[in-house]
Amino acid sequence: MSERSLDIRPLTPALQQKALNELNEKSECLAADIAALRAWLLKQPHLKTRQSDQFLVNFLRGCKFSLEKAKRKLEQYYTLRATLPELNQHNFVDDQRLRAIIRLGVTLYLPLPLMEDGPCIMLIRPGKCNPQEFNLTDLLRVSFLLQEISLISNDNMIIGGFMQIGDFEDFSMAHLLQLSPTLMKRFGFYMEEGMPMRIKNSHFFNTGVIFEKLFATIKLVLPAKMVERVQVHGTFESLCEAVPIKYLPKDYGGENGSIEEVAAKTEQLVLNYREYLLDEQNYGVDEKLRIDDASNLGAAYGIDGSFRKLNVD
Repeated sequence: MSERSLDIRPLTPALQQKALNELNEKSECLAADIAALRAWLLKQPHLKTRQSDQFLVNFLRGCKFSLEKAKRKLEQYYTLRATLPELNQHNFVDDQRLRAIIRLGVTLYLPLPLMEDGPCIMLIRPGKCNPQEFNLTDLLRVSFLLQEISLISNDNMIIGGFMQIGDFEDFSMAHLLQLSPTLMKRFGFYMEEGMPMRIKNSHFFNTGVIFEKLFATIKLVLPAKMVERVQVHGTFESLCEAVPIKYLPKDYGGENGSIEEVAAKTEQLVLNYREYLLDEQNYGVDEKLRIDDASNLGAAYGIDGSFRKLNVD
């Protein structure tokens, strides 16, 4: 296979340079790297995965072109997804609740990344959801689907990673009481170990006493690396020292689209990827066909017991 025959989106000059300098990408080796990863997948009877050039190169980029790390990441991606049945429901794409949450601007990826070569910026506003109508699991479902779309479509996220900006205005005890520490732990572990994109940092503001209770729980259940990347800002000015205001939405005085505009584009993006998301249910892990010892995988990934025995509540 020649390089020209690969079905991969061309990168912007800035992202291409970053891929070369930081991810060990070599254009002359792309075809061989993808072919090697695909050949390995064909020998894994328990894994049914997407095998497009774009899908596989995204895992290679996310693993800095270490073939062994890419194999492990693909294994983790599909195996850990099986531990999240509450979120891994791709028919949710047709649920009007999903569209309602998106319209509220609770979980959105902003159009401009932080600088030309990333990272992407994810805005979360959990307090904007009425806890009588939605719960935090609904919000995680939306986040789960948007991340899956980004995995195949967003080169900035794959190469530059992503950062979170969390506005906790209106976050209440009613929201906090919906929190499932077990689900948060599994989702956090999946994000850290299963997704081939790097979480750069998280910036939270408009926090208060209720957020402090939330953060105390988060620190107990999320991977240590994720917690270390969290910065809590006492003032909006402090946030803007870490993230230049131009990268915030117009609603906050920035230039990164209005929440209403971004929400409308996000809803359309989900509709554009509807068939892709529905097709996701055809991929995954069949533990009955696994050749290796699944219990060893569980131990290696830091989860008590095997994936077959994982307590999913």
